[in-house]
Amino acid sequence: MGTRLLLARHGQTEWHAENRYAGSSEVALTEKGRTQAAALATYAQRVKPDALFCSPRQRARNTIQATAHALGLTPEIVDDLRETHFGIAEGRTRDELRRTDPDAVERFLEDPVAGAFPGADNPAEAAERGTRALREIAARTTGTALVVAHNTLLRLSLCRLLGIPLATYRTVFPRLDNAAVTEVEVTGDRTALVRFNLPVDKG
Repeated sequence: MGTRLLLARHGQTEWHAENRYAGSSEVALTEKGRTQAAALATYAQRVKPDALFCSPRQRARNTIQATAHALGLTPEIVDDLRETHFGIAEGRTRDELRRTDPDAVERFLEDPVAGAFPGADNPAEAAERGTRALREIAARTTGTALVVAHNTLLRLSLCRLLGIPLATYRTVFPRLDNAAVTEVEVTGDRTALVRFNLPVDKG
């Protein structure tokens, strides 16, 4: 039997509500984000994960707290689950970037790995650490683990786990909605995608 990983993006933040890139920056949850965290906790009470894990970023830690309280579990913080840094895009919208660095935006849209924003974390390295973290969680967990992390980190890691070219992560997985759950089953070195981007209020 494999380990079931429930991969959730954190709740909405002030920057994400404005479509700003938030990677290494610490940005607070909005009221909607806190409501999404509560909905994730309700979902978790139904599925009853055996263990909780999250990124060290405050938005992920704040998202998982409602679930931790509801289940009486202590989340383990995993540094390798942190979001990628977006370099010159950090804290900015794409429209703002186009006004100052239009070529950088076009390179990113054409190939978000080879054309990562200047100063950004290397996407391939982010995929490796995210994949490593998820495989270690799966190896250590009997049953089901709920993991709260980030949009880009999780999509890159999913590509690596499923054997999908990293350069296609934005087209194969257009987005992960805030607090939505993607379920995978990890058995040894094999990973199966069970469901993708499930709204927690419909799980």
